[in-house]
Amino acid sequence: MSRYACVADQKAAGFPVTAACEVAEVSTSGFYDWLKREAAGPTAREIAEADLVELIREIFDAADGNYGVPRMHRELRSGGVIVNVKRVRRLMRLHGMAGRCIRRRVRTTFPGPDGFTIPDLVGRRFTPGAPDVAWGQDITYIPTGEGWLYLASVLDLGSRRLLGYSMADHMRTELVTNALEMAIAARGRKVAGVIAHADRGSQYTSNDYLDFCQRHQLRPSVGRVATCFDNAVAESFWASLKRECLQDRVFATRAEARRKIFTWINWYNTRRLHSSLDHVPPNTWEQQYLQAS
Repeated sequence: MSRYACVADQKAAGFPVTAACEVAEVSTSGFYDWLKREAAGPTAREIAEADLVELIREIFDAADGNYGVPRMHRELRSGGVIVNVKRVRRLMRLHGMAGRCIRRRVRTTFPGPDGFTIPDLVGRRFTPGAPDVAWGQDITYIPTGEGWLYLASVLDLGSRRLLGYSMADHMRTELVTNALEMAIAARGRKVAGVIAHADRGSQYTSNDYLDFCQRHQLRPSVGRVATCFDNAVAESFWASLKRECLQDRVFATRAEARRKIFTWINWYNTRRLHSSLDHVPPNTWEQQYLQAS
């Protein structure tokens, strides 16, 4: 409550205005000016700011509370709202809207025993570009009341689009090959020559996995052991998923976790502003790239 409002309360209670202003350390002229402004109602600027806060809240809620200041500012600008990023920061802070921040990561990569010699065909070349040159893969796991839910992903390194994924209660090789099958089906065309990049987890060095790649003419590629930077795009995707979809949530069942992850994946591909893609969603960026080619 402002000092002028305190004076108004004291005045309504029968106390002299002069004495109330002295206690509140405000001038009587300032108090009466404030009363006039209050009687006149909100100013055009105050109404505009209230409308802006409402719009920010709608965007924040539609993004499931995931947008921080940079993405919120980009979303507003893309919608034709001209606003300073400092103003967005002030309003979001004032009204308790803050994007989720990353937490400690869990190790999911365990080298396989087979000892296959598979090259690194990507070499940390992760700059967005032509789709279907290289796909990035990885596995993570999500705790539920029924036990772990394992999730394998296939990302197009060129467009950052999530092409395929698979969820199961195990980490066998079929978890990753099912995700690859979904990615191949999503493209609806032959994918011969596409690099299938991953870490050196046992699923990505097994005979079954290599046989699958050979049948579909995919080119296996792996990074070095215990070097997350060699699979940085997949690691970044997991960080976003865990921060924006899983953090602070407890799933009673695997089915509940599946539904939440499916909803987030759809939002990620179609609506989420991606910082590596000049703040457009992966599907939109891919369409723009193909139209320009």
